[in-house]
Amino acid sequence: MTVSLSKMCVIGAGAWGTALAKHLAEKGLEVRLWAYEPAVVHAINTAHENPIFLKGVTLPHGLIATSSLEEATRSSDGLIFAVPSHATRLVLHKLRSCLSDPVPLICATKGIEEETAKLMTQVMEDELPPAMHGALMVLSGPSFAAELSAGQPTAVCLAGHDATLVRRFQSALMTRVFRVYADSDLLGIQLGGALKNVMALAAGVIDGLELGLNARAALITRGLAEIIRLGVAMGADPRTFYGLSGVGDLVLTCTGTLSRNHSVGVRLGKGERLEAIVNGMQAVAEGVRTARAAFTLAQRHQVEMPIIQEINSVLHENKSCRKAVSDLMERDAKLEKG
Repeated sequence: MTVSLSKMCVIGAGAWGTALAKHLAEKGLEVRLWAYEPAVVHAINTAHENPIFLKGVTLPHGLIATSSLEEATRSSDGLIFAVPSHATRLVLHKLRSCLSDPVPLICATKGIEEETAKLMTQVMEDELPPAMHGALMVLSGPSFAAELSAGQPTAVCLAGHDATLVRRFQSALMTRVFRVYADSDLLGIQLGGALKNVMALAAGVIDGLELGLNARAALITRGLAEIIRLGVAMGADPRTFYGLSGVGDLVLTCTGTLSRNHSVGVRLGKGERLEAIVNGMQAVAEGVRTARAAFTLAQRHQVEMPIIQEINSVLHENKSCRKAVSDLMERDAKLEKG
């Protein structure tokens, strides 16, 4: 698949999708941004701002938003997909009819489909033409949209099976403040990006309960061990989880004040009900849905993941946060590397 990069389409105008579209437009590419919400389209095209998902950030005048997938994707040299995981399959199903020719697609969505426990590229393979499967890539790493939009240094990882294609898009994305590393472990990159959101919920619970920095550090460390165990069982390279899309993203999301998942966990730890928290949020906390899918994968691959199990019970089985922490601490003694 020959790629000449001058026109890009970003599908999904949440904070991350908008930040990526801004980044590409400022680099000089022609960018169209697909948004589900008509109000977002209007605001971007008239006020050059996304007041719902990236408030206060001025967007380039050349960045064009549209609510038409056909218009957004027309003549694009590449697509960046940044739709929340729960809407991914539906949007992809509509996207397929808009593509007259195969086009490289970068998945920037961090999640696992709740109903099937499939990773995002697996959902894409279900919904997109076979000719596109080899050109699927994944972008992941420690990256708050607000900081990228402010021009603060950010480093991420771009993974794909076609090394030549990855290098081309790596070059297209990189700037002096946005460093992109290449990889080929699509499975590991996606698992790290998705599961860190669940661990961030758990870390937030620790902070909401005011259990201290020792407890948070232990949670992050043992959370990484769980992620690696599942990744290895599913065939990922364990080294991936020590990189940007693994420990890098995990630490950021479990400690950063801009993390939606950590914020939800804090509020749970302080005693708020999940339904009330979620209903009051404009943006999506991916970890809430991913927790159930992660637990499904743990059972399917017979992997012990006690943190995933406990946070899933807190989220979906009405277990108290303090009881979940108590059950984790009172488990049988283990070897650390076990």
